[in-house]
Amino acid sequence: MAEVNANMLAEDGERDPAVLADRIGSLAKKFDDLASRSRAATVDWLQGVRLPPSVVACHLLEECLMHGHDIARATGRPWPIERDHALLAVEGGVLPLIAALPPTAFLNQEKAGPFRAHVEVRLRGGGPISLVFDRGSLTLEAGSAPDIDAYLSADPAALMLVFIGRQGIWKPLLGGKLAAWGSRPWKLARMLTVISPP
Repeated sequence: MAEVNANMLAEDGERDPAVLADRIGSLAKKFDDLASRSRAATVDWLQGVRLPPSVVACHLLEECLMHGHDIARATGRPWPIERDHALLAVEGGVLPLIAALPPTAFLNQEKAGPFRAHVEVRLRGGGPISLVFDRGSLTLEAGSAPDIDAYLSADPAALMLVFIGRQGIWKPLLGGKLAAWGSRPWKLARMLTVISPP
């Protein structure tokens, strides 16, 4: 994805924020129009994966939230991420994307090595999801499972910022946005080193 992004930036030299904001507004209207008229069960998306239009919309929401955060941080402006928006982006976009892409897509293979863990993430306002790390692969299991190494209760916005590398883990842990426990909680720290979002 880094290579795809670099190519897109090289092909489009526009950097004026006002022009880009107008372009985003126009594309959002076009997307809304297409999405409201679409009857397709799935559409082509990243790496040729076919996803429901709702998952694509939620993935685009996640992209807007994260890159809006980046722009706000660079310009010294606030960018509050509402819990409902972050929850929709994670449950409706990120998790289905992880499930649809190859199990190696979200991991740094060099760092993942022999790492194995079963982590249950409890999104505040949402449901639990189990992340299963198994020697270079990541798969999801819905709900709780009996063999969990560690649990993570997470504010969805804080989880997005940490997982995508926009924020370290200590501030949200100390601020109560994340809470961890379980028989092997140290696996959470290792998990953060092996995750590598595309």
